[in-house]
Amino acid sequence: MIVKEDLLKKLRAAFDLNIYEVKIWTALLARGMATAGELSDISQVPRSRSYDVLESLEKKSFVIMKLGRPIRYLAVKPEEIVRRMKDEIQVKADSHVGFLEDVKQDPVFHEIELLYKQGIQKVDPYSLAGSFKGRDTVYNHLRSMLDKAEKSVVIVTSAAGLQRKVKRYKGLFQKLADQGVKIRIAAPLPEGNSKVLHEIKDAIQFKPLEGFKGRFIIVDDREVMFMVSDDVDVHESYDTGVWVNTPFFTKAFSNMFNSYWNDLQTVKVMNKK
Repeated sequence: MIVKEDLLKKLRAAFDLNIYEVKIWTALLARGMATAGELSDISQVPRSRSYDVLESLEKKSFVIMKLGRPIRYLAVKPEEIVRRMKDEIQVKADSHVGFLEDVKQDPVFHEIELLYKQGIQKVDPYSLAGSFKGRDTVYNHLRSMLDKAEKSVVIVTSAAGLQRKVKRYKGLFQKLADQGVKIRIAAPLPEGNSKVLHEIKDAIQFKPLEGFKGRFIIVDDREVMFMVSDDVDVHESYDTGVWVNTPFFTKAFSNMFNSYWNDLQTVKVMNKK
């Protein structure tokens, strides 16, 4: 049985399996029930490793060992595996969140907060800048910027970037808007724009961009993050943002955007039918 490499890679990432585990598992899924030797032949995993791999998959509840001679293995329904993994991840996440909430109440946390405040006072304001590599890392920092917003947020992005931000931050956009934060977004109209923009239409002002390529976010005219590449030309792992936290520079950046914003036409997002 030949399984496409792309499928194996996706399964490894989704289910946190190594290459031998995913090969044995897909072979068993295709057969429904089989011996270790049969699965070794089908998956081209060395027979000396197939028993260890099947034992590992059994511990992870991907397979069931059927008693008898010879020993055979049954495939567990993928839907059941996904449900179980989601439950386990949720339990771990809830436990971790609870632990972190408890840490915030610990005297040790207040001590490190005090250390940070003392240290940041010694930092030259012009040194408050840095770079972030990888889209997940960039978006984590963008989240921290948005969390601190008190007055205004400006976002200029690509059509794909708009869709990503709506997916990640639509709840936060609404929360900020409810707190009186003015959110303006300029981006090329995405395909099916009404569907994307409708999700945040009550929280933002949107204007379409044409012929302009740029990606940046400004918060409270205080800090700015701008991307150094077009997201069409760079893999998400290498997407890089530069963050600057100096009001002098950020205000100048904001003034240039305001002049550009005033020349753009407002798009009214209609209610989704």
